[in-house]
Amino acid sequence: MKRVYFIFIYIIFFLFPCSVYAQRHEIHDDNFRSLQVIANKRWMDLPIMELNSGKISIDFDDLSHTYRRLTYRLEHCEADWKPSVGLFDSDVVDGFISGNTIDDVKESTLTNTLYTHYHLDIPNDKCRPKLSGNYRLSVYDDDDTNHPLLTACFMLVEPAENSMGVRLNITTQTDQSINGEQQQVEMLLDFGNYVVTNPYQQIKTVILQNRNWLDARWNSKPQYVMSNSLRWSHNQDYIFWAGNEYRKFEILSTDIASMGVDKIGWDGNNYHAYLFPTAPILNYLYDEDADGAFLIRNSDNVEINTTSDYMLTHFRLNTPSPYPYRIFLNGDWTYNRLLPAYEMIYNAAGGYYEAVVPLKFGYYNYQFLAADGQGKLSSFRIDKSHYQTENSYQSLVYFRPQSGRTDKLVGYANVRFIKK
Repeated sequence: MKRVYFIFIYIIFFLFPCSVYAQRHEIHDDNFRSLQVIANKRWMDLPIMELNSGKISIDFDDLSHTYRRLTYRLEHCEADWKPSVGLFDSDVVDGFISGNTIDDVKESTLTNTLYTHYHLDIPNDKCRPKLSGNYRLSVYDDDDTNHPLLTACFMLVEPAENSMGVRLNITTQTDQSINGEQQQVEMLLDFGNYVVTNPYQQIKTVILQNRNWLDARWNSKPQYVMSNSLRWSHNQDYIFWAGNEYRKFEILSTDIASMGVDKIGWDGNNYHAYLFPTAPILNYLYDEDADGAFLIRNSDNVEINTTSDYMLTHFRLNTPSPYPYRIFLNGDWTYNRLLPAYEMIYNAAGGYYEAVVPLKFGYYNYQFLAADGQGKLSSFRIDKSHYQTENSYQSLVYFRPQSGRTDKLVGYANVRFIKK
């Protein structure tokens, strides 16, 4: 796995330009894999939960059986995921914000690929977040606290009684077509008990499709501004390509090919899972998926974190000629990043794109995304887009009071569009 770098995305911030960091997990060390961040066991949702209401679970593997004393640092971030600078450590957490060790450590058993599994829950006895908002947790080797090994992101929202009301509606009657290739989000935001004197400065919003930060819509200007609410209706920024259902597969054992797997091989050192070759999907065909999510598991479903092996997973996309774009695999397991490790390479002799990715046993969704020569997301689509596609949409609403020192996460909504 190649080293990961920050990608800066420039957006319109209501009426003035501003740079933001997208919320994306990062792995900085080649030996670390299978990072998964889940709130309250909801593996198909964003890693988000109400403040002081449950736990954020963080799991990952170090590809060795050599124990490493790992510590973590928790960092509060603003709505744009820049680190909060106006806060003291005591404002952010009860306990310690850094230097805490990860103590739930177990070695893999009966696996070809040796690894050590680490598990961490937030909050815990040493670190309890006190503020709503965005959080970035960085993991370090205790012998080198200057260079993080990986970074995990999650969000804490104000309790329901302290939240703004967020309502989402998804329609296929967009301003570009009626029952065509797009879906449009409509949103109503009720201020509730909050005093909002300048919504353009105090309120920040993000809309996502299928939790994908690559195509996030930041701070789009509302069409209607009322004394106690904002409304986004017929908003051009909230028109999304509907796309098509995600492809899916399972690798659950080194002995038996599971869903979506053509065959399993062994080369003397590694196991290989060869997925069924696929081609661009032109027609819409319903197939229940998880909108890009993944879940680590195995055929026995016992001690999944330490008895699940790794397999070199082979992806193939048949097409007679290459596209004038770079093609990438995408799903929650790629952390919404267009990285060289997930790029499909064209095989001219065979007439197909291919990629090989080491993956831990589990259930996976994936899609193909196109990018330009600079690695920026393109609107070009491998699969034809259909308005009937079942997608989930997420809305995040942040608020900063007058003279406030940080952005609070005061509203969240998650809806799934199902064509009736």
